[in-house]
Amino acid sequence: MPRIAVIATVLNEGDSIRAMMDSLAAQTLQPDEVIIVDGGSSDSTIETLNQYANKLPLTVLAKAGSNISAGRNYALEAASSEIIAITDAGVVLVPEWLEQITKPLRENAAVGVVSGFFRADVYTVFEAALGATTLPLVEEIDPATFLPSSRSVAVRRQSALQVGGYPEWLDYCEDLIFDLRLKQVTQFAFAPEAIAYFRPRPTLTAFFKQYYRYARGDGKADLFRKRHAVRYMTYLVVAPALLMLSVWVHPLFWWLFLICAAIYLFRPYARLPKVLDDAQKQNRVANTFANRFIAGLYVPVIRVAGDTAKMLGYPAGWRWRRQHQPPNWRKIE
Repeated sequence: MPRIAVIATVLNEGDSIRAMMDSLAAQTLQPDEVIIVDGGSSDSTIETLNQYANKLPLTVLAKAGSNISAGRNYALEAASSEIIAITDAGVVLVPEWLEQITKPLRENAAVGVVSGFFRADVYTVFEAALGATTLPLVEEIDPATFLPSSRSVAVRRQSALQVGGYPEWLDYCEDLIFDLRLKQVTQFAFAPEAIAYFRPRPTLTAFFKQYYRYARGDGKADLFRKRHAVRYMTYLVVAPALLMLSVWVHPLFWWLFLICAAIYLFRPYARLPKVLDDAQKQNRVANTFANRFIAGLYVPVIRVAGDTAKMLGYPAGWRWRRQHQPPNWRKIE
């Protein structure tokens, strides 16, 4: 059986790292290595991690000032295992996570990457609405096109090094670039049972900052031009035109506007009962009519806030790109 390493990066995760480490220690398949790279924590992160030295084959490496990409690359270089499972601080891994996410790699030499899955670990009604709005359900996933988040992915170390690891010039969306480069050199598999639970942002302000940074990363990496163009067209041209037509031409255009809005919001509303069911099973948020109603009111606010953040972040990323001329990530040496 090939050796397996689990790697992650941390920075000031003293309040949350214990949950992830406990879930790693409880895995049905234990790793041969656990390599955690600390980016320069000033809290109790290192002390908390060191408490797991007798429970896991743990190595904690210090790389102060490094971003997530540099930290992951440092861990990749330090690992001696053939298979690398990658996750993030702040997650809770189901007990079968490592077994399931490495299974295709252990059983099929042609597979170079395994995409795990993720679910919202919600504690409030707002977080339930946010999870339903931003995270797909497993039945929505097309394994052929799904690009995994690096909170739940496994890769052959050789393939990761072949594409140069993570792009250290990029602060956000680095895992998408990593995925797209790996798509050029190896075969992907999907492991829907390899689930990492993570908590959505607790406030609208925190969510806005997160999506601004994601979109800025898209601009820096020249990702999703058409998708962003459609968003600008929808908010700056189509929606104002429908509103003006409803006022100046005929009230029926209001109905067309409402129908378009309903289509846009349909998927989050369809997911919401399942997200609340999951939260209720964990004794976090009750799936009551009142909570469904309140979460439903949050959904359009979250949609508009997220789209606004993206429309502001994308040009900021493009401006950075023009100034810094980053490398062509689409070309693999």
